Amino acid sequence: MEVVKGIDLARYMGRWYEIASFPSRFQPKNGTNTRATYTLKDDGTVNVLNETWSDGKRGFIEGTAYKADPNSDEAKLKVRFYVPPFLPVFPVTGDYWVLYLDDDYQYALVGQPSRNYLWILCRQNHLDEETYNQLVEKAKEEGYDVTKLKKTMHTNPPPETEDAPADTKGVWWLKSIFGK
Repeated sequence: MEVVKGIDLARYMGRWYEIASFPSRFQPKNGTNTRATYTLKDDGTVNVLNETWSDGKRGFIEGTAYKADPNSDEAKLKVRFYVPPFLPVFPVTGDYWVLYLDDDYQYALVGQPSRNYLWILCRQNHLDEETYNQLVEKAKEEGYDVTKLKKTMHTNPPPETEDAPADTKGVWWLKSIFGK
């Protein structure tokens, strides 16, 4: 699978909005305004904050990303989350491969080797159809079943984290285990 080479992690940091993804049991089916915020730490790892809104409440999980092979210039990362988010006990690690990234670091295609997960990300909470279709075509070329892609609904303006009531019990995560 072709991945980006020579990624500048510092430029990749910041907020990315999920434009589309393969539905996952790790996210609520009715999630909106889904986004990720990446922050580079002093040790070279990346703090990952994934957020989504479901039934008017903010669900989130934090984790850490790191280069799968520190000696490689390929954009192959590992991401580790501890679950459940309300009592982080069990580590869950997954692949995060940047398959495509535009020169200005404004939109990206992210997947993993099993091709079970795929994300189209953008710095804005919307992406023009032409660019979206180009990313879908790129995913198809990499062997993804793009018929599984589901666009993520966003409000305009996007919600601010501080204004949202939090899902402090992790209800969204529990529901996701049961495919709700």
